[in-house]
Amino acid sequence: MPGQVKIITITHKHTNLKHIGEYVIKAADSAVLKERLEALKLRFDLPELLYLATCNRVMYLMVTPQTLDDTFVSAFFQEVNSELPADVLAHLPEVAQVLEGQKAVEHLYEVAASMDSLVVGERQILGQLRDAYEQCKAWGLTGDGMRLVIQHTVVAAKAVYAQTRIGDKPVSVASLAIQQLLKSGLPTDARILMIGAGQTNMLVAKFLHKHHFHHVTVFNRSVDKAQAIADMLGGRALPFHALSSYTEGFDCMIVCTGAAEPIITESLYASLLQGETDPKIVIDLAIPHNVTPGVSSAFPMHYIEIEGLRHLAHDNLAFRKRELHKARILLSEHISAFPALWRQRQMELAMQSIPAEIKAVKDKALHEVFRKEIETLDSSSRELMERMLTYMEKKCIGIPMKAVREGTR
Repeated sequence: MPGQVKIITITHKHTNLKHIGEYVIKAADSAVLKERLEALKLRFDLPELLYLATCNRVMYLMVTPQTLDDTFVSAFFQEVNSELPADVLAHLPEVAQVLEGQKAVEHLYEVAASMDSLVVGERQILGQLRDAYEQCKAWGLTGDGMRLVIQHTVVAAKAVYAQTRIGDKPVSVASLAIQQLLKSGLPTDARILMIGAGQTNMLVAKFLHKHHFHHVTVFNRSVDKAQAIADMLGGRALPFHALSSYTEGFDCMIVCTGAAEPIITESLYASLLQGETDPKIVIDLAIPHNVTPGVSSAFPMHYIEIEGLRHLAHDNLAFRKRELHKARILLSEHISAFPALWRQRQMELAMQSIPAEIKAVKDKALHEVFRKEIETLDSSSRELMERMLTYMEKKCIGIPMKAVREGTR
């Protein structure tokens, strides 16, 4: 049983979306995030750690023998966010899901298959999980256990998407936001500022392109990513720092970045308005929010954000929910198979020294134990004997490996 696979997660099911930001790692860039995750891994002696933050969840996936009791979880989140107030810490047992072993695997499979998402069937989560794994792997935070878990999670999720209709009739957070934008009557030549060029805004851009919006300026720290969206829409790409000096006004702002603190402040918003007083459309799809709360109350606008889209998601999911039963049956097959895969891999790791040990026995026999006798043999006899020993070496290596595979079926 993969008892060392463990998860601490905060999701839309257990708290208001605007509060999830309290449990994410505040980092200005990837270098700082890497340092913070390395510090968490060291501080809590975690052999492997994966961090996933999306618009409706934050997840810490671990491979560790430790027991994740209330004391551990409280200390963990105090390390994540030292500014968490006492009342928030007191309610952690109600907000944080702590899952271990098979329960953790089941949850991870359901997350990847978008069965636990705010918008059921939204495939974006699988890409986010894979990206999070590749990033943590590149930073040296994960190992063989995490590789096995993620590899089979992805296989199971792909099977769900391929063999059920859970992803039919697209209803993503991005599509719901665009539906609201279209209801506002915004003309296709409206001036749109898009801030951030991650997966969510890339999806938003595809919807904008579908509906023929083209006057779009994209701001992002990585100009290459901004340019990819700008090229799709026939717009412009600018570095993030150019936002503060932008003077061309706007009709709609779409913002979604990984910033841990609000980036659209009252003063920046006022500057971007350039004296215009008509109501604007502001779409904030980030968790935590990228638009500071004072902006929506200080300026006339149609403000669209994640929490406000929640009820729309529920209204549009009747069809997909009918597919959940099929998806759960399919996932159960993959979940049931995982413990055997885990045991097989642990046995393979335990036996990985066997080939070298068998080779060492052969070499010692040739060069030490029977060296004098072998020296008396003619060249053809010596060659035959070495070929026989090499054959035996390969067969002796294969026998225990075969036993491992058959014994864990």
